[in-house]
Amino acid sequence: MKSISIISASVLFALSTATANAAVTPAQAARLSQDLTPVGAERGPNADGSIPAWTGGITKIPANYVEGKFHPSPYAADKVQFTINASNYKQYAANLTEGQKALFELYPDTFKINVYPTRRSASLPEYAYQATIKNATSAQLIANGNGVGGATVGVPFPIPANGLEAIWNHILRFRGQQVSTERGQATPTASGAYNMVKMEDQVSFIYSRPDITAAELADKNLLFYFKQVVNSPARLAGTALLVHETLDQQAEPRKAWTYNTGQRRVRRAPNVAYDTPGTVSDGLRTTDDYDMYNGSPSRYNWTLVGKKEIYTPYNDYQVHSGDVSYDDILMPGHINPELVRYEKHRVWVVEADLKEGMRHIYKKRRFYLDEDSWQVAQVDIYDNRDQLYRVGNAHIVNYYQVPTTWTTLEVFHDLQSRRYIAMGLDNEDTAPDFNAQISDANFTSNALKRSGRR
Repeated sequence: MKSISIISASVLFALSTATANAAVTPAQAARLSQDLTPVGAERGPNADGSIPAWTGGITKIPANYVEGKFHPSPYAADKVQFTINASNYKQYAANLTEGQKALFELYPDTFKINVYPTRRSASLPEYAYQATIKNATSAQLIANGNGVGGATVGVPFPIPANGLEAIWNHILRFRGQQVSTERGQATPTASGAYNMVKMEDQVSFIYSRPDITAAELADKNLLFYFKQVVNSPARLAGTALLVHETLDQQAEPRKAWTYNTGQRRVRRAPNVAYDTPGTVSDGLRTTDDYDMYNGSPSRYNWTLVGKKEIYTPYNDYQVHSGDVSYDDILMPGHINPELVRYEKHRVWVVEADLKEGMRHIYKKRRFYLDEDSWQVAQVDIYDNRDQLYRVGNAHIVNYYQVPTTWTTLEVFHDLQSRRYIAMGLDNEDTAPDFNAQISDANFTSNALKRSGRR
């Protein structure tokens, strides 16, 4: 990839001197309080200053934020610096993904990128930073890369040695301890018509509990609990899914159950993984597209390609706002570009190539991981003909009351059908609740049945 920069000499040194078990030395880990941020990003600005230095991200909750409500933008006064569209995108090609270029070609009259000043807003609680620094010298890949040992709470590999470590950083990034959401999912037709599917999600991140130890995680072999219940439309209401995500996925694969309202039965669902179609997704995403990527990395060979500066949705508080409706957001072909804030950020580029003998509808994926949060910001997806097939975009905000950097919306474009799926729409409902008090007993098969209804 010609447009991907060579990794800096200091990072190359860290990668080349990492020990066999992937932990770095204390001297290398010390960089996390020097030239690198606590999660391993470059503290300094880029060469031309268009990406500023990281100075801690958002460390103070804005005065106009109300607990339980949507998050006002700390950067509401920022103005659009310039706009990229179908007529000029080739001038900015070095900072665009192949997926973005494809969207300009597919929707030349409507798709555009409004570029704002870059704000390195990502921040985490101090205990997550301290856990990450500790992980740097203790974390290791286990189970042939299908699990992680010696890490808790924070990013396991802030100075990654390979693509597997980088994607595990995304999978294990800090997202609070428990969260409950009421969200919508829409799959507009080519004309823009859509039906909203409303879901309630609950997640308990066992890995992120401040008092958890690596030994306890290994003993439990659990990363998180996840439960999802469909609330509408009526024909789907009560359909429910429960997942127990394992840490060592070779020793014990993901455990999943579904509740079917017609049968009124809970069933084990071993196929809720990899390229199984996502819940009521109209076939526009796979199970492992959720959260931009989730689950076992076992079917792919992972390559850490390098770093790149790209324009990506970031600090997208207008898309997150309770002042806009779903009709305001959803348009034919793509979401409303006037509502999307793009910024230039440094990302790690990680490529996933399907292993010989493995099956998946995606032959290749190119992930762009935000260096400040390890959130997958964008992904280009290729089919078995080596054609660009789907394009995924994460719309990132800092939930600064936690704080954590996560998505407010995920959008996957199917270039062949000229349709897309938008996941996480909550503007007409409620903001995510990161103070949810959810008992582990809520994540059992019996509790799943009680959550379902006709």
